[in-house]
Amino acid sequence: MAYTKVIHNSRNVQTVYFDTPASFSQWFLLVSDQHHDSINCARKLEKEHLDLALERNAYIISAGDSFDLMQGKFDPRKTFEGVRPEYTEIMKAKGNQAYLTTIVDDAVDFYKPYAHLMLMVGRGNHDTGIASRHGTDVISDLVGKLNSTIKTNHVIQAGGYGGWIRFCFSNNDGKSNRSSMKLKYFHGSGGDAPVTRGAIQTARQAVYLDADVILNGHNHNSYHIPISREHLSDSGNVVFDIMDFIRTPGYNCGYGDGNNGWEAEKMPPKPIGACWMRLYSENGKRVVREFTTSVRGAML
Repeated sequence: MAYTKVIHNSRNVQTVYFDTPASFSQWFLLVSDQHHDSINCARKLEKEHLDLALERNAYIISAGDSFDLMQGKFDPRKTFEGVRPEYTEIMKAKGNQAYLTTIVDDAVDFYKPYAHLMLMVGRGNHDTGIASRHGTDVISDLVGKLNSTIKTNHVIQAGGYGGWIRFCFSNNDGKSNRSSMKLKYFHGSGGDAPVTRGAIQTARQAVYLDADVILNGHNHNSYHIPISREHLSDSGNVVFDIMDFIRTPGYNCGYGDGNNGWEAEKMPPKPIGACWMRLYSENGKRVVREFTTSVRGAML
């Protein structure tokens, strides 16, 4: 099922409209923390999920840190051992800007087959760190180059560190059985949280956010936590709904075999993967949300 139109309301808000039959099903792939240029990125699993998105015609939402970019100038964590072999000579011979440009261009080649399904690419701390240290907005560069490859009117939005996507559904007449769903994305904040895995942030976010789905990344953990809310309707009836909190782990296997490295020193091993969201309705009833985490143990 294809959307009918997308409105980019602001730099970090967009609205996606669907004209739907009485019964429909639409998949979405929720991702973050791909760290695509990292030598530790599980690109095989990332491609497996993206190819399944093609098969399912699933729209793709990325909540930041598409890139790792830790091996550039001014980064205290950099080591040549951490650079993918294809980038090493470029960095040594041509310098930091060529390193950044090559990484973006390689990512464009990788993501190009899926660009027509990518709704939004958000920014994470690795992406914004490069912008503040080098003045290079790698996410704008990536999205701009991907948009130039798309043969339809589809336009990927370069999102913020946080933002909103609103989905609006109606029957084919555009008027009856309207419903909507609000997704808040936020890359994430704070440290590793080895005991709670960041789940305590769901309680904090539930206080100040009014959203149906909250997508977080950043700490490379994975969970789906539904929180029920009680409301009083305009007609005086007690009704309930659910806030779905999603945390996606990404594809970086930085822990390795635990022998050395920043991740091995600072945190336990993390899962890798993403989350599938399916929105569906049967016989014109309300739109239902269904989530499936697709994660694995880190790959050596």
